[in-house]
Amino acid sequence: MWALRAAVRPGTWLSRVVLGRGAPRAALPLPACLHRALAAFGPGGLKGRGGGGRGPRADGPRSRAGEEEEPEDAEEEEAEEEELLRRDPLLPVGTQRVCLIHPEVKRGPGKPQLTRAEWQVAEAEALVHTLGGWSVADRMVVPSKTPDGKLIFGRGTLENLTEKIRGSPDITAVFLNVERLATPTKKDLEAAWGVQVLDRFTVVLHIFRCNARTREARLQVALAELPLLRSQLKSSIAHPDGRGGGSRYIMGSGESFMQLQQRLLKEKEIKIRKALERLRKKRRLLGKQRRRQEFPVISVVGYTNCGKTTLIKALTDDDAVQPRDQLFATLDVTAHAGWLPSRMAVIYMDTIGFLSQLPHSLIESFSATLEDLAHSDLIVHVRDVSHPETELQKASVLSTLRGLHLPAPLLDSVLEVHNKVDLVPRYSPAGPQAVAVSALLGRGLPELRARLEDAILRATGRQVLTLRVRLAGTQLSWLHREATVQEVDVIPEAGVADVRVVISSSAYGKFRKLFPE
Repeated sequence: MWALRAAVRPGTWLSRVVLGRGAPRAALPLPACLHRALAAFGPGGLKGRGGGGRGPRADGPRSRAGEEEEPEDAEEEEAEEEELLRRDPLLPVGTQRVCLIHPEVKRGPGKPQLTRAEWQVAEAEALVHTLGGWSVADRMVVPSKTPDGKLIFGRGTLENLTEKIRGSPDITAVFLNVERLATPTKKDLEAAWGVQVLDRFTVVLHIFRCNARTREARLQVALAELPLLRSQLKSSIAHPDGRGGGSRYIMGSGESFMQLQQRLLKEKEIKIRKALERLRKKRRLLGKQRRRQEFPVISVVGYTNCGKTTLIKALTDDDAVQPRDQLFATLDVTAHAGWLPSRMAVIYMDTIGFLSQLPHSLIESFSATLEDLAHSDLIVHVRDVSHPETELQKASVLSTLRGLHLPAPLLDSVLEVHNKVDLVPRYSPAGPQAVAVSALLGRGLPELRARLEDAILRATGRQVLTLRVRLAGTQLSWLHREATVQEVDVIPEAGVADVRVVISSSAYGKFRKLFPE
């Protein structure tokens, strides 16, 4: 709900205009200044309409505050970036029947904490199901002492696996649930099993590639792929396939095939990083424009598929937000307009979901996107408390946040939201700091909105003041434009009104400078 800016105008005599809790929920178009703040997230950033679904359209006209003059060579840069994004598929195309193998460490320092093998298998299976046309034909948990080493299985275990896979003609690929397979190990297993062998890195990378929509996200995925391309290059040199690919093959430039391909990959990396830096500079410029609007920003983070987007949809009443029940449905930071009980306008940022054992190169590639978190006023950590690994997921998210080197006050003030409590009978948070909600059913949202408002007031230094203004001047319209008007109490005989507002320190300073007492 947004304050009625035209509630009181000079010459309009109302004894009392209340913009408080009892106001009707008829939504009005969002203020133009909030349009500009949302536009400052750049192309692809504005995904929600906010304001009860009646705000700016994501594909609508952009205000000047959100625009940046394109350089003359912008078309050439865009064409170069599109060329960088042309690459071969990472995974087999078409329908695939996958054998999922999870190496389990039962004892010793390599044994994972806060989890079980069946939960890890369930997450790996969810990754497979995220890929269109892919299904799990069989799943196996096998013992392993060194799942991340060159020798994953003992001889007897490997022979048993080979017999099972070779004896199942419907299996078209094997997903080995380890973070990264060494290239020689991958080649040996593929030779033994007769099908392509995939690791967690390759599967997650392919999901990222499929879900990347904006140019920045696609370039970040392309950057994350480079280590994989380099390892494949070394493998192809070590095992030439008869196409003249050996390292001794001298090209016309005097370079060996290996040297030539390494140089091309290095040049590609430099071009991708330059393209990302151009986008990063634009993001920083737009961020400065957004922060000048002084709208509080609430970043919503969480483990993938924890319900972040569903929660934002519930908080904004925005029909344009369409959550998807799959891993990594969100790869781009998107902005959505909303409001708090005091009618204070806020911007919710939906961010990329986190994952345990997420490859370091992926985290590094998307660090630019996550830079926006550092400029938030509040971080909301959404947890799926119905998930058996909810504590492990929490630890994974917090570890990633700490790795982003965010300001200490921002990390210390993270608000934890326990989502999907409708799936846990009689659930109650262990401590007073967390808020229990069901974003899907709307449970707990009033308490969450109140907690968000308290946290934002503390974080932004906003205060609730009652200011006396003259009805014959522009003071009231200025407050409607620059602050959040909660209540207007008109005193007709004096030609003034007492206005209750939520206002930032800087806006209050401007008000006193423009309208001295």
